[in-house]
Amino acid sequence: MRQALIKYNTVDAGILTETDQGTYIFDYLPAYIERYPNQFITFQMPVGKHGYQSKRLFPFFDGLIPEGWLLNIATDSWKINQNDRMGLLLACCQNCIGAVSVHPLKQNENE
Repeated sequence: MRQALIKYNTVDAGILTETDQGTYIFDYLPAYIERYPNQFITFQMPVGKHGYQSKRLFPFFDGLIPEGWLLNIATDSWKINQNDRMGLLLACCQNCIGAVSVHPLKQNENE
């Protein structure tokens, strides 16, 4: 299982999880839901207490991953397969363009 802390600007917004079965789950953090109930990460995932689940990486997060020559540099530098979308997200998206950033979590860090 791999997890990432999703930040909106500098605010901790939610947790993205890739399970060992390959399912992706996104949950907004309770503090974020309470403080920013209308500040969603993407239109497809409004802020709410229910989680979002998908068999593929959510399109919004997949869109944060570099493309083209920059993707080639990332995969060559970090030895990550281009099909390992969560691995690329964790490696490349801590400082991406826009308000959302992705920060790797160790398994016990969010408990």
